[in-house]
Amino acid sequence: MAEPKGQVKKTEDTTEEPTTQPEETVNEVTEQPEAGTEQSSVKPLDEVLGQAQKAYAAYMEAEREVARIYRENEQQVAEAYRRAEQHANNTCERGIQQAVKARERAELKAAENYQKAREDAEKASEEAMASALDSRNDTIAQAWQVREETVSQAWEIYTKIVR
Repeated sequence: MAEPKGQVKKTEDTTEEPTTQPEETVNEVTEQPEAGTEQSSVKPLDEVLGQAQKAYAAYMEAEREVARIYRENEQQVAEAYRRAEQHANNTCERGIQQAVKARERAELKAAENYQKAREDAEKASEEAMASALDSRNDTIAQAWQVREETVSQAWEIYTKIVR
């Protein structure tokens, strides 16, 4: 198991501190144990061991809680990413749809403008052809008129000569 940064797993120190009591006193105490002494020295050790076990259990629970919170945070970050990605996809899709609609409107407008220009060109062409026909007819009529006058004058001259 990995230890959190800056924390070191401590082991229980079972060494006793050196005593400055003379050896005789120690022997006396060990030779004549009192009834409560053995239990009182064991009880504090049991209490310390129990406290250490509780502290270790609390530490392990805290470590599990930290891991759970990290997992929750990771899930929240992943969900936020998915929402941001979905938002970007939706925005992109709307942009594409708008671009397609704008293109369709532009193509329709261009087709309408083309049709109008074609109709205007056809009208102008018809007007130009009508004008050309009118001009030709006027020119032919004038030429016919000049011919008629010329023929008439020629017959007048001829009839004067023949008579």
